[in-house]
This record gives sequence, structure tokens and C-alpha cells, in this order.
Amino acid sequence: MCKVSAAITDGAVKALISQLGYSSLYPPQEMAVKSGILEYERILVTTPTASGKTLIAMMAILKAVEKGMKAVYLTPLRALASEKYDDLKILEKLDLGGSKIRVTVATTDYDSSGNELAGADVIVLTNEKMDTLFRHNAEWLGNVGIFVSDEVHLIGDRERGPTLEMMLTKIRRNYPQSQVVALSATVANSDEIADWLGCKLVESDWRPTKLVEGVYEYGAAKMSDGSKFKVESSGVSSAVDLAIDSFNGGGQALIFAETRKRAASLAAKAVDGVYKRLDKAARELAAGASADILARGDDSELTKTLAQLVAKGVAFHHAGLGPSSRKIVEDSFKKGIIKILTATPTLAAGVNLPARRVVIASILRYDSNYGGSVPISVLEYKQLCGRAGRPKYDAFGEAVIVSERGVNAEELYDHYVLGSPEPLRSQLSNDSAIRFHLLSAIATMPGMKKPEIHDLFAGTLFARQYRSATVEFKVESALEYLEQEELVKSKNGRYISTEFGKRTSLLYIDPITAVAFRTALERVERVEGKHTIGFLHLITGSPDFYPKLSLRKKDYDELSLMIRDRGKELLYDLSEYDCTRSFWALCEWIEETSEKILSDKMGVEPGDMHRMVEMTDWLAYSLYEVAKILRREDILPELYNLRTRIRYGVKEELLPLVALEGIGRVRARSLYAAGITDVGKISRVPQNKLANIPKIGAAVAEKLKDQLKKRPGQQ
Repeated sequence: MCKVSAAITDGAVKALISQLGYSSLYPPQEMAVKSGILEYERILVTTPTASGKTLIAMMAILKAVEKGMKAVYLTPLRALASEKYDDLKILEKLDLGGSKIRVTVATTDYDSSGNELAGADVIVLTNEKMDTLFRHNAEWLGNVGIFVSDEVHLIGDRERGPTLEMMLTKIRRNYPQSQVVALSATVANSDEIADWLGCKLVESDWRPTKLVEGVYEYGAAKMSDGSKFKVESSGVSSAVDLAIDSFNGGGQALIFAETRKRAASLAAKAVDGVYKRLDKAARELAAGASADILARGDDSELTKTLAQLVAKGVAFHHAGLGPSSRKIVEDSFKKGIIKILTATPTLAAGVNLPARRVVIASILRYDSNYGGSVPISVLEYKQLCGRAGRPKYDAFGEAVIVSERGVNAEELYDHYVLGSPEPLRSQLSNDSAIRFHLLSAIATMPGMKKPEIHDLFAGTLFARQYRSATVEFKVESALEYLEQEELVKSKNGRYISTEFGKRTSLLYIDPITAVAFRTALERVERVEGKHTIGFLHLITGSPDFYPKLSLRKKDYDELSLMIRDRGKELLYDLSEYDCTRSFWALCEWIEETSEKILSDKMGVEPGDMHRMVEMTDWLAYSLYEVAKILRREDILPELYNLRTRIRYGVKEELLPLVALEGIGRVRARSLYAAGITDVGKISRVPQNKLANIPKIGAAVAEKLKDQLKKRPGQQ
């Protein structure tokens, strides 16, 4: 490794490295410096996990900020954005000639101009948030000196790839003077990606801890360094045996399972092997984390089960957990409180949770688009392996695949351990993605001619990897749809968006969703009456809604009764066979059904419910905005109230109460049950009596009174 003093001459960059506690650079960092990262060269860095890519980005960011330019750091996931924001906050401790660096993060509110970010020097964004800022033509983007794009290998991801690809295409096209630093896992066609991005390639397989990979079968593991080792069998699970073996050797272990159910099952099986070896201090820390989960989470059986396992030093992690539970599990694993963590592969794309040994319990994962289990790719496998080896604690890391019955261990070894990650392929060929981004281009750059439209898409990776005739056909088909549905129009050979098309683009919804909303709203009669479940069915049936949970056999009869009782609220005739469990859960949510019942009875886990509410809130807002364009003032109040009910999970009678800060569904219902049905009654109740109401207490009562003092006419 190279001494910092020999490689770096810039004082601010030296100060940053010193602040981080480093005296030397990792080889990939040294390569990046030699390639011109500090001279504003565009660079693609493809190296393993934990090889120092973040510091490479930090150094380049600091140079841009020194010149008075802004820096944008882009990530594919909110969790990663939060993690990178925490990493980059250290820049605020540096002194640049008397001025301080301001770091901020933004991941949500797609219908925002982004002007509130103008005061920051370093801005951390998700790719989707960046895309919306392009659509809003945020003025401060003209002062961005560097764009850092993290996890660029996700350009091959079916869901997130198209937005990442179009975003990078726009950066290359519209910001030719800005530096681009792209960070990626190792991929087979890194030369092609670097050439497409116009970047120098910095490629290395160096990592701070040695990685040994292998396959486990019949009680023994064959490893890539030629070694073999045996593990004592418990008869419970080979994956658990491997994890316990690592724990017994003083290391933490991470088990990747193909489904949520198996992740939870493997965690439960690991308890006996872990808890008996925990000393008193470790047990107390585990008990504290467990109590924290129960205090901050919901009261579902899933959360209770998790808390019981955490108390034993074991946990599971998947998208079904609520946000607070997930965060506690992540923090507890980082602190070493949790010794064995089981997870679904989605964790590998999220927060950084390294362990000495990574155990891959199955090379299969569930694919919702396929409707079943499919083998993971070599690239995905290598990403899972990247979690093996904690740089500060372990001299080495191990990644072991468990060979399941019917699977040839040698084939697994040859394909995954000895295999190379697949080349990245563009996912922009998806018709929906083309429509979505074509509308954005026309709405953002009004007056485009057809050759200019084709020129934009000719700059994509899609155009580089497919025949030009294929790209042109896809674009022409999308353009025809947008024009036919009156999202765009042409005059004298130039294309502009209609009012409807412009709003659709800014709302960041699929054109098909917008058209479905418009069609449904045009059918709503101008008569009094509720359309609550009709609007919810419309939203949950849209392409943008996620997750769409299918009904179970036992759900049909109960849902059929609800539709029969509330049929007048529907926008069109439907039966229970036209519905999803997500639709039903949201209907129950706004009737104040508890998260416990939603999880235990309906099988909608807290994490899924959280995402549904968040997604429905956004789509209800979009539906409201489409109604405004259609001049449907008659239904705007209902849509506004519905959105508030969705956000808080309350019946309509509680709307005045949840408008108060600190009052959610539980406290609002408690106030209502005590006879306090509106804000005016709060002002008339003595503070001590308010405090005695269940779920309120002295602190909340005081805050409520303070709020009302600031409201005209409420003193």
C-alpha cells in the first residue's frame, strides 16, 4: 500500500484522509489517484466490496467542492443513501479556508422542485430522486462539478436498471464538463461500460481481507485456496452448522436464504448453538436489543418472534420487517450483539453488514416476475460473497455455498466459485421503461424533433448493445402510444407534452397508470357518494403499485362479503377474483385494523404494509392531481381525505385529530373514545385531564396545548 504523503499533494484531501484515520491508500485508491481522479478525470472503478471505493469518491468530491462546485452522490436504494450520507458527513468537519461543507440527503417526494437542496455542497440522492430533479430542471444542477454513481452494476437490474441507465445517459449528454465517478462491482464487460460512460477504467480484484470461497456437501467444505474443513453436524441444518462453526471460532455469520420463511426458520434453528455460549454481558446486550424491538415495533407475531430470537443472539432480516425492527437488527449485528443473522438476498444490495463467514443456504431465490424460484446469477453470488470478512476484525472472510440434495457440488463450484460475473445487459428494452423515459424527455425538453429523440436514445447502453432498428422501433411504438393517449402532441415536426403529459412526468408515474386514472375519473358520476374502495382498487391495480400480494384461498369469502356490502363505492363492477390481498389490506388499514391483525390474520407483514401505505399515499396524491387536470372539483375533497386516511390508517372521523403534530392513529382513537372528537374540545379540556387519557400522558398533553396556543381562535 502507498503512503498518503507520497500519493497526495492536496492539503484538503490529506486532511480528509487523516480525519478518517488512514496513513496509506489501498491499491485501488492509489490506482484511481494515478488515473487522474484528483484532476477531474471521468473514472469507472470496478473493485470488490470494502476495497475503498467510498474514499475514492470522497477525494473527488472534495476537489470539486474546493472549486466552489456542488457534488451529487447517487445510490440505488434509500438505505444506501442514508448510509452514504452518514459516511459523507465527515466532510463537514473539514475547514476549506474558513468555509464549512454542507452535506444533505433526499430520497423521497418525487413531485418537488428540489430548490430546498440548493444550499448544500454535497447532495446524496437515490437514482429516482435524481431523475425527478432532471424533470423539474432544478436550477442548481448547472453548478454540479461531479456526479458519483454508486452500484453501477445495477444497470443490469430489471427494476432499477432503466432509470439508472437513462440518468447516466442524461448526465453524459447534458453535463459534459462535470466529472463522473462510477463505482461498480466487478463485471465481465467493464471495458464496454467504461467506454459507454466515457470513463477511464480502474479495475482491481484487491480486497482488504482475503476471501476464500467454497462449497459444502456431506459434512465437508471444499475451498478455493485448496483447503478443506469438516463441520460437526447437528442434524438440523447444514447452513446453521456452518454458521455455528464460525461463531464458535469467534466470528459472526450471515446466512442467505431463498425466502423469508426459510430465513426465519434457520434463525430459530441457530438459537440453541448460540445462546448457550453467550456470557452474561452478551446476554444482557441481546436482551436490551430485544426489548428495544418490542418497545419500538408493532405487536405482530412476526415482531414478537424476532424479539425472542434477538434475545438469544440470533436474528432474521427481510423486507417483511417494519423499519424500526430492521434498523435495530442492522445496528445490533454491526455492534456484534447478534452473532448469526439470516437474511434474504435483498440484504446484499442494501446496507453493509459484513460477517466472517457468509453461508449461502440455497442458490435459488424467489422471482416475482417469473412466479417461482430461479438460480441466482454469478454476479449476485459474488455480491453475497462480498459481505464475507470484516475489514477491522477479520484477517479473512469465507463464503460457502451449501450443496442441496439433487444439486451437483462440483457443478456449483465450477459455475459460482470459479465463474466470472456475467456481462451487464441493458434493461431499457422494456416497453414500459421506454414510454416512461420518453415522456420525461419530451416534457423536459419541449420542441424535440424526432431525430433528436432518436439521438437521445442512441446514447444509451441499450442502443450500444442492440441493433439500431430495434431501438428505433421501440421508441416509435412508445411515441405512438403517448400521442394516441394525448400525453404528447406534435406540431410542425416538433413534440411537446400536453398538460396531462407534463403532470404525469412530474408525478413520476407510469403513463399507463396516468391513463388508467384519467379513464376511471371520467367515469365517476357527478353525484354525492363515497368511492373509497373504488379508488383503492384503482390504485392497487396500477402498474406503479407495489407490492401486489395475491389472495389466499381462505381470503375469498370474506373479501366477497366486503365487496357486496360496499359495492356502491366501486367505480366499476368487479368480484373478489379481480382483487389482491394488498387492496383488501389497505381497505382494512383505513378502517383502523391493527398491524397485528393485518400481519397475523391477513399475512401482510409490517414491512410490506409500510411500503403499501407509502406507495398508496404517493399514488393517491397522483390521482388527486389528475382529478385537478380534469377539473373534477367535486371529488377533490374525497381524494384529499382518502390520502390522509391512507397516511395515518384512520377512519374519516379521526381526520381533524391526526392533523395535530404527534397524534397518530392510536392516540387519535384514544382521544375520540374519551369524547374529544375535534380540535376545539382539546382546548376546552384541562391539561391534567388530557394527560390522564390512555396513550396521551403529560408530555403529549403539553405539546397539544402548545400547538393550540399558536392557532388563531383556539386559545
